[in-house]
Amino acid sequence: MKCLVTGGAGFIGSHLCKKLVLGGADVVCQDNLFTGRMENVDRLNKKANFTFLNLDVVEAVPQVEFDWIFNLACPASPPHYQYDPVHTAETSFLGALHVLQLAQKYGSRVFQASTSEVYGDPEVHPQPETYWGNVNPVGVRSCYDEGKRVAETLFMDYHRSRGVDTRIVRIFNTYGPGMRQDDGRVVSNFICQALKGEKITIYGDGHQTRSFCHVEDTVDGFLKLMQSEVHIPVNIGNPAEFTIADLAAKVLRLTNSKSAVDFLALPMDDPKIRKPDISRARELLNWKPKVNLEEGLSGTIEYFKSVLDCS
Repeated sequence: MKCLVTGGAGFIGSHLCKKLVLGGADVVCQDNLFTGRMENVDRLNKKANFTFLNLDVVEAVPQVEFDWIFNLACPASPPHYQYDPVHTAETSFLGALHVLQLAQKYGSRVFQASTSEVYGDPEVHPQPETYWGNVNPVGVRSCYDEGKRVAETLFMDYHRSRGVDTRIVRIFNTYGPGMRQDDGRVVSNFICQALKGEKITIYGDGHQTRSFCHVEDTVDGFLKLMQSEVHIPVNIGNPAEFTIADLAAKVLRLTNSKSAVDFLALPMDDPKIRKPDISRARELLNWKPKVNLEEGLSGTIEYFKSVLDCS
């Protein structure tokens, strides 16, 4: 099995590369290192069946035959994807286009990492794949939201009109070891703030909800989808729903931190609720998450303890 993973030095991408390499696949990891990091794949670089390629998917993908192609290239946290929103939109559209063209050329199976952000600030709860979403097309988050939506459009059209063997996953909040300290997402923010004794910053009143899926469960869902014959989008996430205030309390308890909580203004278009309906994943992939939040947070906290200077 020969695999290409775009965005493979990122948080989720590096976990996927590790799983594929340890499973015996020959893996080419393509990343421009905007949010990905070489340290995520340092150990893999010593493996004979792993190759790193520093290349932006906006420019090109390697013109080599692959059995499986995973397209994970795109900054995924608001601070990173809003840093250069034009490039974010280009990454989603041109990255999808380039991997689809490659898959069509060689008859590869190709995977698009989409996102729960395609549902926007949802008016249906929990969110099934049949829900079309409530997205502001001209908001500050739309470079990412709409970029991922058009990538899904390309994937479905290449499948329907050109016979390309496509897969689409909609990823809900994922966390775990390997997250960046400056990731900008709520789990890494809270853990780093708690360990450093800084104020825990909650945007809004803390009553907005999220569902948190451990990265090992997320990657397991990816592989089950790739091994299936399912072409329609599939939610991969943990349906256990928590308020942001609940998450802060868990992090403070698990870190034994005395940090105070600071409430700040809610950013524009920030979703108030988010919870996946995973009926499709259960029925079609026989997949469900295994790691509960406290167990996953404990391991993630230990990871951040090992990389943070909290003295």
